[in-house]
Amino acid sequence: MSRSKALQYYIITRLLLAPLMLGTITTIVFLLLRATPGDPADAILGGHAPESAKQQLRKQLGLDLPLWLQYLNYLGQLLRLDLGTSLTSRGQSVWEIIGQYFPATVELAVCSMAIALIVGIGIGTLSASRPGTFVDAGGRLFGIITYSLPMFWMGMILQLIFSVQLGWFPLGTRFPSTLPAPTGITGLYTIDSLLSGNFNQFFTALHHLALPSITLGVLLSGIFERIVRVNLKQTLRADYVEAARARGIPERKILISHALKNALIPVITVLGLTFASLLGGAILTEVTFSWPGLANKLYEAISLRDYPTVQGVLVFFGAIVVFASIVIDILNAYVDPRIRY
Repeated sequence: MSRSKALQYYIITRLLLAPLMLGTITTIVFLLLRATPGDPADAILGGHAPESAKQQLRKQLGLDLPLWLQYLNYLGQLLRLDLGTSLTSRGQSVWEIIGQYFPATVELAVCSMAIALIVGIGIGTLSASRPGTFVDAGGRLFGIITYSLPMFWMGMILQLIFSVQLGWFPLGTRFPSTLPAPTGITGLYTIDSLLSGNFNQFFTALHHLALPSITLGVLLSGIFERIVRVNLKQTLRADYVEAARARGIPERKILISHALKNALIPVITVLGLTFASLLGGAILTEVTFSWPGLANKLYEAISLRDYPTVQGVLVFFGAIVVFASIVIDILNAYVDPRIRY
């Protein structure tokens, strides 16, 4: 089989598996929500509401139907791309909630991922290029610590130091309530302020974004540091690297042009897994920093037993992770032909 045919077959296989993965995510979300303790009627009406009112609300929400029928109705909604209507957000549809809150999560995720890649690849490269030294030991220690620290704990510690004691960064929120927010073009405050040419708004938005994105980015950078350090050490011992040294090529050029390029191939694979971790970490980060993103809204919906919002947002997140996973797999197969054989 030719390389192009093998790549096409691999892409088609991954695309055909996507509905199966989404269906599995959908089913797990549906069953887990029904298995968790708590009644949406109690959360909405309160524990002291009359039982007749609760029964009427359960009937209105379809919660009085058998579980299998609820599941079929739920699948029918999803096939129509209808994520339902929130029970607690004044009748907003779940799509409206996603449109309102998701840009803040995207802004936090993109900045955090950029910081994670820069810090992780930088420290991993520095550590691998100086094996057996204090720099190498420090890189290993950095990877272990950042990988193991809880995000919510680190967020609170950094808030206490840099926001409360030093006053360098604002304590929570995305933009000051006393100032007009950037005009909603993309929903990303940093981009919108640049598009409108308002640099004061840009630096204000960046100031509020800095601490939560640094927290999430640095903690995720340990994943990339460990992968880059291990793979770069192996690559620097490869035969073609030794041949390049024998030809008198400078060590810096060997590191950047020969070894690092090949050592970064596994990073593409890990990007997909890290993206899933990023969404999970965003929930803890957004709640800790009072960041008004979709993950924070999901936390509120879980607390209020808002089934449609929780289901819709989780399925939306799941679709993003599945799509990102497919893209990463295709890129990885394109870069490394061994994967598709």
